Amino acid sequence: MTNLNDVLNEYVGDGAAPGAVGLVARGDRVEVVAVGSADAQGTVPMGRDSIFRIASMTKPITAAAVMMLVEEGRIALNEPVRQWLPELAAPMVVRTPSAPVDDVVPADRVITVEDLLTFRAGYGFPSDFSLPAVGLLFSELKQGPPQPQTVPEPDAWMAALSRIPLLHQPGEVWLYNTCSDILGVLIARVADRSLAEFLAERLFEPLGMADTGFVVPAEKADRFAGYYRAGPEGGGLQLVDGPDGQWSRMPAFPSGAGGLVSTADDWYAFARMLLAGGDGGSGDGRRVLSEESVRLMTTDHLTRAQRDSSTLFLEGQGWGFGGSVDVEAVEPWNVPGRYGWVGGTGTAGHLTPATGLVTVLLTQLEMAGPTPPTLMREFWRYAADA
Repeated sequence: MTNLNDVLNEYVGDGAAPGAVGLVARGDRVEVVAVGSADAQGTVPMGRDSIFRIASMTKPITAAAVMMLVEEGRIALNEPVRQWLPELAAPMVVRTPSAPVDDVVPADRVITVEDLLTFRAGYGFPSDFSLPAVGLLFSELKQGPPQPQTVPEPDAWMAALSRIPLLHQPGEVWLYNTCSDILGVLIARVADRSLAEFLAERLFEPLGMADTGFVVPAEKADRFAGYYRAGPEGGGLQLVDGPDGQWSRMPAFPSGAGGLVSTADDWYAFARMLLAGGDGGSGDGRRVLSEESVRLMTTDHLTRAQRDSSTLFLEGQGWGFGGSVDVEAVEPWNVPGRYGWVGGTGTAGHLTPATGLVTVLLTQLEMAGPTPPTLMREFWRYAADA
């Protein structure tokens, strides 16, 4: 009978990911396996507590932080963000998506908190990355694969954003990534503290996520996996970032879209909180989020047309707050209501409220595109049958 160790080992090494940590949990039954090595040379064994750059698995955590502020009445879902983000008070929109960046019209309406949470504010990546307005997201905002030490501090980043036109009118189209970075700035300004400080105090400490943050301190560097991408055909793996690289010091811009590092058990703690309807799991009755906030996070908010407009939704997915929501059973693992997301650094985390299933897969090999790699798909297939 196939087990998780067999599934992971089949796709680790020999030019694939050097190692992987997989976690499959359903109720009280938790299966965790670490295989391979944390480095391409095979000198550091992968461990259950290995630390990874989780990239876009950051997004659900950022959304949860926003919902904490909503529950406290400090912001509201339908509230314009201009009070806190004056740079977005009067956005301009390109006349058509392919228009030059100086061919613009005023936005039809203001941008709201919910627009940002649902990725429908007008900023972000469409299916076509070659559009002029999209190019500025890469050149001016350093969007794309996480490079924390290259991004300016939040005020300068927002100033640059204010000079970039929206690709679509607010509320019209789902666009990927940028809204989570904007939410990170919103959290910091509303809370009057850095995003890193807010997340540490309000989420990571209550949930026991001791290895999650925007930096890996020197005393934990021996558990920090390398980050690789596939080289040219036959060229092996190329090191993108090592344990002493861009996550060895706090960035000027803590990215709410993709800046966190974490472990399988830490992200599992976050998923357990959502499965429990916001219960922090501390045993003292303290709640991190309300059941209603969790419901909103894990509910698809898009129209069918908005779901169909992006090639990132390949397998019957919609979008909640900060993560995808499966709405169609296209593959065995696409159970309607499954919530979570993948990270471009080779990571994935999901939870299924209807069944109590949590899956976390962490590798250190960058994804080549939006299609989940074979290891990820086989891991999900195993979890669906487990």
